[in-house]
Amino acid sequence: MKIEQIYGNLPALETERLLLRKISLADVDDMFAYCSNEAVSKYVTWETHQSLKDTEQFINFVLQQYGNKRVAPWGIEFKETGKLIGTIDFVWWHPLHQSAEIGYCLSQDYWGKGITTEAAKKVIKFGFEKMDLMRIQARCFTGNFGSQRVMEKAGMSFEGINRKAMLIKGKHRDLKVYSILKEEFLK
Repeated sequence: MKIEQIYGNLPALETERLLLRKISLADVDDMFAYCSNEAVSKYVTWETHQSLKDTEQFINFVLQQYGNKRVAPWGIEFKETGKLIGTIDFVWWHPLHQSAEIGYCLSQDYWGKGITTEAAKKVIKFGFEKMDLMRIQARCFTGNFGSQRVMEKAGMSFEGINRKAMLIKGKHRDLKVYSILKEEFLK
């Protein structure tokens, strides 16, 4: 399976409450609403969005990734409202090694409702069934207990801590690593 085959036409994925779909410039207001929240940006690699221009630049980058058939995020749309409330994606994918890493971000208004877990389970299923993956991992800062819980509820196992693995916002961060293997998913 090649990256271009999946990302050349990123398919929409649906769950009970969510539509995982391509992001568009029409999502700028919804995305800015959560990307400008410091509680949301506290545990991610990007800076808090200060203006709609920051969000537009990110969306334009994503649109360019779609156009170039490169790894890019799904928008998480809450079906009940039609509102974009977050993103989820494969941060990287190594087809040769049949491994990938997922990452996600969700509006604080929707925390604690199982939404990220619902999206993560769907993306994990897609990875094993459509991308021929053997291993899917996720990482988070050691203090990000909400993300740790998502990974656990999505069936991932804790592997360990990568000490000072990333320099983020001027500080070296320890990262917790979780993963799930195809045979574990199939059980």
